Amino acid sequence: MRASDRAYATLRSDIINWRLTPGTVLGEVELSERLSVSRTPIREALAKLTAEGLSEPQSGRGVVVSEISLDHLEELFELRAALECKAAELAAQRRDPVIFLALYEKLSNAGELITAQDPDRADYYQLAGELDSAVDAAVGNHYLNLALKNLRVHLVRVRRLSKDNPVRLRDAAREHAAIALAIAHGNPAVASAATTVHLDNSLRHLLSTAS
Repeated sequence: MRASDRAYATLRSDIINWRLTPGTVLGEVELSERLSVSRTPIREALAKLTAEGLSEPQSGRGVVVSEISLDHLEELFELRAALECKAAELAAQRRDPVIFLALYEKLSNAGELITAQDPDRADYYQLAGELDSAVDAAVGNHYLNLALKNLRVHLVRVRRLSKDNPVRLRDAAREHAAIALAIAHGNPAVASAATTVHLDNSLRHLLSTAS
């Protein structure tokens, strides 16, 4: 792997997982020393991060980790609604019902995964990721899948704003179960509607916790 790709992957992971918080200065000299690469790969990595919207130039400070504002949240969810509702519709038309019925059963019991013993909610988020992957596979549209992949990078960052509220996560699990069931039954309109409900509830919760 090229030095710039390694630097990009490391910084991207640090930003997504909030090890580098919004507003953090991404200084070339400091990062070069920390990652043991020259400044040229760091510069290339920062250019890719900026193109993705994970970092941004700021007057007088250089490149910084991009902020997540309430305006950005609403814009992000506008795009999310367009992409995810369409994906749910297509998945309902093209799905393997057995896969989505199995996911429905798992998601119906997902509340058991949200415990104090798993503060990072790793098991729950892995299950939610399985639903995303199943939808992507059922849709089978390279360009839609790529757009969703890029969108989810920002959604992982946004997730931290909700503070992993257990009540909200259990509600979200039920909403995901409803989406999986609608897809399993091959009903595009219901799958889209269930996705809309989930996104609306998620956005309202995020706005209430971030304000």
